Amino acid sequence: MNRLKEVFLKKQGNLLNVYFTAGYPTLNSTRPLLDALQHAGADMIEIGMPFSDPLADGPIIQASSTRALNNGMTIALLFEQLAGMREHIQLPVLLMGYLNPVMQYGIERFCADCEKVGIDGLILPDLPLDEYEREFKTLFEKHHLAAVFLVTPQTPEARIRKIDELSTAFIYLVSSASTTGTKDAAQSQTQAYLQRVASMGLKSPTMVGFGIKDKAGFELACRYTQGAIVGSAFIEALDGAQEKDFPALCKSFVARFKSPVSAT
Repeated sequence: MNRLKEVFLKKQGNLLNVYFTAGYPTLNSTRPLLDALQHAGADMIEIGMPFSDPLADGPIIQASSTRALNNGMTIALLFEQLAGMREHIQLPVLLMGYLNPVMQYGIERFCADCEKVGIDGLILPDLPLDEYEREFKTLFEKHHLAAVFLVTPQTPEARIRKIDELSTAFIYLVSSASTTGTKDAAQSQTQAYLQRVASMGLKSPTMVGFGIKDKAGFELACRYTQGAIVGSAFIEALDGAQEKDFPALCKSFVARFKSPVSAT
């Protein structure tokens, strides 16, 4: 959690959080991608735990999850791959997934293993807020895990303020009421929504996800929030890549969002 707080304090804005699915494009891609993204200049990394029935994922991330599961990826294997990660990775790292496989793994065992490998936070979109507060908050805190909750354009203000009260990292602003990778975030309704949340004076940093595909979408998000989460676009970029391609691919990908605008 300190790594998450530090990155928001140090950089203040224009933070790029890159998502990839564990076990994609190959079973052992996790550690090489972490290394490549850190060297490329990403500010934080979100690792998806593949699940057969995701609620919020669009077709691109769904397909990557299917490939990862077919490759043999499991939560237990992911923790094996992440062992020793903190010897080399200084960036905040979060896990994103769904409650069913986490509960199957065992929630206490899962949180303990997250702490052991150095995970900073968890994004579980189907974890009810009241259930988190009643049953999981103490467990998360015990293992130094920040809980990240999602807000959509339809989320009532009272719920946003409750999420803000419970958040210890950042609030994940879903750019639209669709699944990942299916909308362009640079739309007038998205801008109005981001302005509305920004005007609420929340204590927690915010980041925008779903539909951030290019520099225009990233810059729009950063105008009203501390940064953006890019997932489907990176999964597309990884399609067909091999481990030897990762350093150059990640450098080029991060530069799409964070490079200076060229003079014309």
